[in-house]
Amino acid sequence: MLVPKKVKHRKWQKGRSLNRRLDTRGASLAFGSFGLKAESSGWINSRQIEATRRTVSNFIKREGKIWIRIFPDKPITKRPPEITMGGGKGAVDHYVFPVRPGRVILEMDGVPESIAKEALRLAGHKLPVRTRMISKM
Repeated sequence: MLVPKKVKHRKWQKGRSLNRRLDTRGASLAFGSFGLKAESSGWINSRQIEATRRTVSNFIKREGKIWIRIFPDKPITKRPPEITMGGGKGAVDHYVFPVRPGRVILEMDGVPESIAKEALRLAGHKLPVRTRMISKM
């Protein structure tokens, strides 16, 4: 699973809503010929990224190349169950990447378009955001 080695601040605040505008950074293909682009906003955690990566690499039989364009570096804290209010913020539970609409989540190259289309369709089902396939052609 993807976890940052070192963070500047151990606990972050939640932040604002992500639905306000499209993502301009990371919105176009940079490495591969095919990509999976987010069409809605949400938090993608490291387990979901790993499930997506495994689905794609398994479907393409480890041919071609895959680039994961997001990295979960936002810490999400959680309090233990049945603990009363007070006593501060909870411990870090997992890490997420806040995705806005328009962000390219993963790219691939070296496989035919039909295989890439099906692999990215399966990968999109593993994520909590709506996605679509994009290509350079």
